[in-house]
Amino acid sequence: MDPHNPAGRKTFFGQPGMLANLFSVEMWERFSFYGMQALVLFYMYYSVSDGGLGIDEGVAAGIVGAYGGTVYLCSILGGWVADRLLGSERTMLASAVLIMLGHIALALIPGVAGLTVGLLCIAVGSGGLKTTCVSLVGTLYEREDPRRDAGFSIYYMGVNIGAFFGPLLTGFAWGTWGFHFGFGIAAIFMAFGLVQYLLTRKGLPDSVHTVANRLPRSQYGKWIGIAVAFIAVVLVLLFTGILNPGNLSDAVILVVVVAAILLFTIMLRDKGLSADEHSRVVAFIPLFIATAAFFALFQQQFTVLAIYADTRLKLDILGFAFKPSVVQSINPVFIILLGMVFAAAWTKLGTRQPSTPVKFGIALLLIGVAFLLFITQAQTASVFIGWIVLVLFFATLGELFLSPVGLSLATKLAPRKFPVQMVALYNLSVALGTALSGSLAEFYSRENEVGYFGTMGAITIVLGIVMLLVAKPILKLMRGIR
Repeated sequence: MDPHNPAGRKTFFGQPGMLANLFSVEMWERFSFYGMQALVLFYMYYSVSDGGLGIDEGVAAGIVGAYGGTVYLCSILGGWVADRLLGSERTMLASAVLIMLGHIALALIPGVAGLTVGLLCIAVGSGGLKTTCVSLVGTLYEREDPRRDAGFSIYYMGVNIGAFFGPLLTGFAWGTWGFHFGFGIAAIFMAFGLVQYLLTRKGLPDSVHTVANRLPRSQYGKWIGIAVAFIAVVLVLLFTGILNPGNLSDAVILVVVVAAILLFTIMLRDKGLSADEHSRVVAFIPLFIATAAFFALFQQQFTVLAIYADTRLKLDILGFAFKPSVVQSINPVFIILLGMVFAAAWTKLGTRQPSTPVKFGIALLLIGVAFLLFITQAQTASVFIGWIVLVLFFATLGELFLSPVGLSLATKLAPRKFPVQMVALYNLSVALGTALSGSLAEFYSRENEVGYFGTMGAITIVLGIVMLLVAKPILKLMRGIR
C-alpha cells in the first residue's frame, strides 16, 4: 500500500490526482500569458506601418520589464485577498476572468489605450492566479511528503507546455493576420482553460475554500481607503510626468524592494509565529536575494534577448522565415524534455538530493555561464540560432534547479498564518528580478555586447559561489526543511 495514498485514489504520474487539473488550468493560462508576451515588445516598438505603436525600443523594453515585475508584484495583492477575503480557489477564479478580459482588450481596443488596459488587467490577474494556483498545489501534500518537489516539477511542466505552444500560435497569427489576431488567440485559449477548470473542479481539500486569516469587517473601510489613496497617488504621478514609460521599471523595482521589506517585517514581528517558523522566514532572505539575481538575467529573454532575436539572429531556416517570437518557445522545449528527468532524479535521490541553498547556488552558476556564451558571437554579423539554443539550454538547467524548487520551498517554509503570502514573497523576488531585466536592458547595445554580457555573467557566477559557501548556515536556519 502506498503510504501517501492509503485510499488507493487515482494518481497523476504517482502524484495526487487533482494535480492533473491544476496542471491543466495553469497550462492554458501560461499559453495565453506567454503567447501575448512573445508579441507585446515587438507590438510596442514596431512602426505604425508595420502594425505596431512606434514606441522607442529602449522604452518598450523597460515597459516589458515593468509589466513583468508588476505581474509578480500583484501576487502580494492576490495573496492578501486569498488569505484575508476570499480563500485560494475563489481568488484564482476571479484572477482567471481578469486575465481573459485583459487579452480581449489587447485584441479589440486599438492603440495605447488597449495596451494599457490589457496589460493592467493581465498583470493584476496573473499575480493573483500565480500565487493561489501554487498554493493549491501545495495543499495536495503534507509538508514532509517526499513527492513534493517532484510534484512541483510536473506542475512546472504544465506551465512550459503552454509557454511552448503560446508563442508559436500567436506568432503565426501575427505573421498571417497581424498583432491583434495574435492577442485574440491568447484570449480564446484563456477562456478555454477557465471553462475546463470550472467543469472539473473537484478533489481539492476543503481548506482551499476557507479564509486563513479573515479580515474583520470593521477594517474594510480602512483598506478601501488605502486602495483608493494608492490609486490616486499613481494617477497624480502619471499626470504630472513624474512616473512615465521611461522610468516604469525603476519605479517597480523601488516598490518591490519596499514591499518585500514590509512583508518580511510583518511576518517576522508576528508574535503568533513559533521559533521554527521565525527561523525559516529568516532563512528565506538570502534565498530571496538569490532568486532575484537569477531572474534579473533569466527574464531578459523577454527584453534583451527579444531585441537580440529581432536584430542579430539569422531567422531564415531551411527556406522558412520565422518571426523573432519563435525564440520564446525554445526554453519551454527544454523544460518539457528535462522537467520529468529532474522530477525523477529528485524522487530517486529522496533525502540524498542537494539541499535547496545548494540548488540555488548551482542555478546562479548556470545562468552566469549562459550569459558568458553570448560573448563568443559578439563579432558575428548574423548569429546562427543554434547559439541561442545553447544559451537557453544552460539557462533552463538553472531554471530547473531554482524555479520549481523555489515554489515548493515557499510552501514548505510558510508559517501557518501566512500560507499564501509566503508564496507571494517568493513571487516578489521574481518581480524584482523581472523589473531589473527591464532596467538593465537600457545598457545593452550591439556595440557593448562583450561588456554587457560579460559583466552580467561574471557577477552572477560570483553570487553563485557565495551561495554555495553559505549553504550550510542557511540550511540550519531552515529547521529541518531541505
